[in-house]
Amino acid sequence: MSGAMMDDLDRQLVEILSADARVSNRKIAADLGVTEGTVRGRIKRLQQDRLIAFTAITSFGLENSTKMAFIGVLAEVERVREIAKRIADLSTVNAVMITMGRFNILAICLFNELDHLHTVASDQILSLPGVHHVETSIAVKTVKYDARI
Repeated sequence: MSGAMMDDLDRQLVEILSADARVSNRKIAADLGVTEGTVRGRIKRLQQDRLIAFTAITSFGLENSTKMAFIGVLAEVERVREIAKRIADLSTVNAVMITMGRFNILAICLFNELDHLHTVASDQILSLPGVHHVETSIAVKTVKYDARI
């Protein structure tokens, strides 16, 4: 993000689009009391500033892998960014975050077989230079999952 700022109109626009990204610019403009051109321009700026993006959010049911795992990674502090990038390059990993706390990297992946999860955690991540420990947690029941932030 390039230090972009959002005002109240931007926040209202994002709230509307979060509920239904397919709503027309005309409807948004009428609801917010601005012109359609203003809405179009704001959306374009928010996209250019990488504050919003339009995408289809799929459910786990569309994936071949329907179980979710969290892999906590303890890595050498001076190599955390490099290791996080290498983990992010793994095709089976869906998300990577640098964290504070017990682990300094958290990876999230979907899997179907425990052998596959073991391969990712032990063979691919733990074997990376600078990684000292990995610990996996498997989600057994999803109470709430909202891909929107």
